[in-house]
Amino acid sequence: MSGGAGSPASARRVVLALGSNLGDRMATLQGAVDTLSRDPSLRIVAISPVYETAPVGGPEQGAYLNAVVAADCSLRPRALLELTQGVEQEFYRVRAVRWGPRTLDIDILDFDAETSDDPVLTLPHPRAHERAFVLRPWSDIDPDAVVVGRGTVRDLLGKVADQELWRRSDLALRPPE
Repeated sequence: MSGGAGSPASARRVVLALGSNLGDRMATLQGAVDTLSRDPSLRIVAISPVYETAPVGGPEQGAYLNAVVAADCSLRPRALLELTQGVEQEFYRVRAVRWGPRTLDIDILDFDAETSDDPVLTLPHPRAHERAFVLRPWSDIDPDAVVVGRGTVRDLLGKVADQELWRRSDLALRPPE
């Protein structure tokens, strides 16, 4: 992918899922977008609408706010993972219980169609194709996107139509200035 004006050198398109179900969820999501956009290796190019969703798996917990962000990125996949985990820590993410409640969760859904079986960073995200809270907002910003090895986001979304989520038209993430 060639970088246009203002994009990081030798940038590749990445797609990130953001989620929060503790504290001021909307402020946390906006803070994550703002923090990510300040990194010179990322240029956010699209932000989905915000959705409210019931938790999937894990212990009993409150509803999430979720969104998807697309960005041009000049980092390697592991470096992007380190960046996103650092942002999670800035928002006091604690990894005590698998799929437990969290102030902020940032998942790398896709890294320029790269595939990897690395247990630290599996690409594409191993459960993205099963989750409406990922597919619906991703479809909003790129309905023709493909989850490598699984199909188009649009087609996959039809397979999880029974999962409940609600578009929060009263909430919107601001793009970086």
